[in-house]
Amino acid sequence: MAEMRLARGDRLVVASHNPGKVREIEELLAPYGVAAVSAGALDLPEPEETGTTFAANAELKALAAAQASGLPALSDDSGLEVEALDGAPGIYSARWGGAAKDFDAAMARVERELAERGADSPEARRANFTSALTIAWPGGDHATYEGKVFGHLVWPPRGSQGFGYDPMFVPEGYNETFGEMEPAQKHAMSHRARAFALFVRAVLDDGDDGGGGEGA
Repeated sequence: MAEMRLARGDRLVVASHNPGKVREIEELLAPYGVAAVSAGALDLPEPEETGTTFAANAELKALAAAQASGLPALSDDSGLEVEALDGAPGIYSARWGGAAKDFDAAMARVERELAERGADSPEARRANFTSALTIAWPGGDHATYEGKVFGHLVWPPRGSQGFGYDPMFVPEGYNETFGEMEPAQKHAMSHRARAFALFVRAVLDDGDDGGGGEGA
């Protein structure tokens, strides 16, 4: 397997068509001098997410983007797992918003299903975000890094920062939702940040400026 390292000035495809996710990954990459371009900007097709885990879906998206672009590609597959809903929506987190990926509707569905189960206390509404990050090279080499952040869900949603289910998720030890936090605060603790920290150590040349970390 070829050494999978990225240095300042290298180009990287962010294998996502989700503007919020692309923005977060670009913010995480910025301190390392890697030039990121989104799959959407390159008009790359979106592969069907047929995997049964976050890691499997991240891998198929990264490999497809790397092969189509001829550049290294970084993909994130992430979602919300709610204990009282037996881990749902999980890998189907975006699909709970329907064809339009309407996360207001997705959050309302989560709340409705929690209410049906009588989950009305923070302990009964425990949840976590999971992020799987895959870096893939055009030749097919790839590696995946996973991070999680735990907390509980609130209703109604609060805040307009972030994206996805952020406005209803309060991380452990905090009173604010991810939707209320400034991006830098979220980036310091999120599921995506934790996966990204593993990616940094394995793949990025970060000696000069130190690191960034970051998580929906």
